[in-house]
Amino acid sequence: MDNITQKLRAFFKGKRVVILGFGREGKSTLEILKDCEPEKIIIADRCEISPDDSYTVCTGENYLSCLDDCDIIMKAPGIGLKNDVGDDIKAKITSQMDLFLRYAPGTVVGVTGTKGKSTTSSLIYHFARACGKDAFLIGNIGVPPLEKIAEFTQNSLIVCEMSCHQLEYVKASPHIAVLLNVYPEHLDHYVDFNAYKNAKLNIFKYQTEKDSLISAYELSPDINTRAKVIYAGFGEGDIGTKNGGIYLYDTVIPGDDIVSNLKGEHNLYNIAIALKAAELSGCDIKASLLSLKDFIPLEHRLELFGTYEGVQYINDSISTAPQTSIAALKAYPGTDTLIVGGMDRGISYDELTEYLNKGTSVKNLIILPDSGKRVAQGIVNKEINILYADNMEMAVALAKEHTRVRCILSPAAASYGFYKNFEERGRHFKTLVDEIYKK
Repeated sequence: MDNITQKLRAFFKGKRVVILGFGREGKSTLEILKDCEPEKIIIADRCEISPDDSYTVCTGENYLSCLDDCDIIMKAPGIGLKNDVGDDIKAKITSQMDLFLRYAPGTVVGVTGTKGKSTTSSLIYHFARACGKDAFLIGNIGVPPLEKIAEFTQNSLIVCEMSCHQLEYVKASPHIAVLLNVYPEHLDHYVDFNAYKNAKLNIFKYQTEKDSLISAYELSPDINTRAKVIYAGFGEGDIGTKNGGIYLYDTVIPGDDIVSNLKGEHNLYNIAIALKAAELSGCDIKASLLSLKDFIPLEHRLELFGTYEGVQYINDSISTAPQTSIAALKAYPGTDTLIVGGMDRGISYDELTEYLNKGTSVKNLIILPDSGKRVAQGIVNKEINILYADNMEMAVALAKEHTRVRCILSPAAASYGFYKNFEERGRHFKTLVDEIYKK
């Protein structure tokens, strides 16, 4: 039996354990618990769950009622609690991410941020593989943290994308932590922005002087750690991007030497951070940079998926904040149509409307419900044609009618309430564009 399995068994053995949330991670947790000899397993979820001899269920509106009668609560990332439970309950909460950080062998690189964490995590993993490392990519990118524990060794380099939900209750931190940025987001899951930010800041809370933190320069007032801190920024900080290139302390990599399929200054920032994180993990900078040309950008992230009758269409469905829509327009200058809107979580759109009002290439602003209406209300630039769409089908039809150069779907809003997730939204957009041009 490997060391991490022994530690997990010791942690759970003889305990009454609640699995809070029974999606992919909850099901993964159940499989792990079956080998850990807990006294009792309870699955708690608002949705109905089929009973089984190996566990009991607590479902429906009162699914949180079973949290009193247990020793350990294994919370899935998708369950938001806000103030629904007291401190006594919160003290029992742990998660796959928490236990992974406590017990995983090898070197752990953790990446969080409101935006860019999937791309940056994938870049670090790509560089590590190019440099011959025994690398893994897990976490919020789609692989529950403990799902591959049998494969981890002391020589493993484990790159882990970490969401705010995964970090909220952790009591350990990665060896190398990356904090890309923090914007107002997920406020439907948190009592306020500070609560959301504090969950993100947990990524370095338990680091020691042996560890390293790469943090956005703009977050320096929030950084209090014993770890070595490297600040990243756009022309400020120890590493980052400037004049179309990358700098890593005194080393400057001109833009002409960066061969990449990733577009935009924000992605140069991600690349700079990924290069430094990979170097801290034992990778060679030159070999990493050479491999960059082979990195394939992730779906739904400024994805140029087709040109139809001379018009480019870009799927940036990952965009759930106004800053990302601005970054999309900067990455693709000349864009004449922008589609925005989705679930309204009450975030401010002032930054986006100010950017559009100052004058850009955008001539057509297609508004989706619900939040898009608030963007429209802030537009005073008379050169922008505001077009209202009831749904994505109508938005695509309007885009085909009015776009001459390029259309970007960059919603600056969550997809929930209209779609299962941003992936479903992005794929629907691509399908509709393809279909409308085939008619």
